[in-house]
Amino acid sequence: MSVLAAVTDSEEGELALARGVAEAELRGTELLVANLRLSPLEAPGAAEVLERRPGVDIAEHVLDLLDERAGEIELLVIGVKRRSPVGKLVLGSVAQRLLLGAEVPVLAVKTAER
Repeated sequence: MSVLAAVTDSEEGELALARGVAEAELRGTELLVANLRLSPLEAPGAAEVLERRPGVDIAEHVLDLLDERAGEIELLVIGVKRRSPVGKLVLGSVAQRLLLGAEVPVLAVKTAER
């Protein structure tokens, strides 16, 4: 079994990676890292980095990884940002698509309020 952390070029992405590491350690499982950054990512420890395919939508890529490794991944960790009430009405965000489309539990972590 493994934990998949979806890591972007943002504070939320860094938080998802840190929480993914913690969850994998807590569960005694492997950590997989979906690198959604524009640059290479050095994953901690023995984590396997899964690079994004060029031209593939971010949410689609993560959902494809979950499908490809069905039965192996037990948790998806994503970072989310706080949104205004108006922002919450906007449909189609990557986080929303992952929360609704993932066939495994999703842990959504957010940054502290400023």
